[in-house]
Amino acid sequence: MTCPKLYATAGAFALLASSALGQTTEVTVGSLMDRLDGVAPAAVLANSTLLSPTESGEMQVLREGTNGWTCMYPGTNPMCADGGAMSFLQAWMMNEGPPDTLGFVYMLLGDEGASNTDPYAESEAADNNWVVTGPQVMLLGSGAKPLLDSYPTEVPEDSGQPWVMWPGTPYAHLMMPID
Repeated sequence: MTCPKLYATAGAFALLASSALGQTTEVTVGSLMDRLDGVAPAAVLANSTLLSPTESGEMQVLREGTNGWTCMYPGTNPMCADGGAMSFLQAWMMNEGPPDTLGFVYMLLGDEGASNTDPYAESEAADNNWVVTGPQVMLLGSGAKPLLDSYPTEVPEDSGQPWVMWPGTPYAHLMMPID
């Protein structure tokens, strides 16, 4: 089932789901919950909307949530995002100006890597400052902008310190590693 109310937001995550194309195993609420275990606090995950990529790469709603959080495992980077973060992520995926929001994302299982400088880089290259981050949370959107000047734009040597990802772009946001 695809939920029309969330389709515009969920559909924006087709690029994130690209590594799941051709997936033949049917994803159930239970199997997705097992894969997402630990991505966010249990109370966030327990009552969140759950999204999963389809074989064609579109995101489908497996369960409607009640707490304003959306959790998904698109491709290789599992996450739970609040409403403000979902709006920001949709704007990024659609290459549109970010909305005037503040959003929060849990990625407590870490990620497979991304460019620290190019929001649209799909793989590591000599000029895109690729970084793999362990467990993390992110602050996104215009509400986070006042904080960004206080943090470095390069990944700190001490990987436990926050930094600004995608500096100089409309999608700059604060990365906060969690040990």
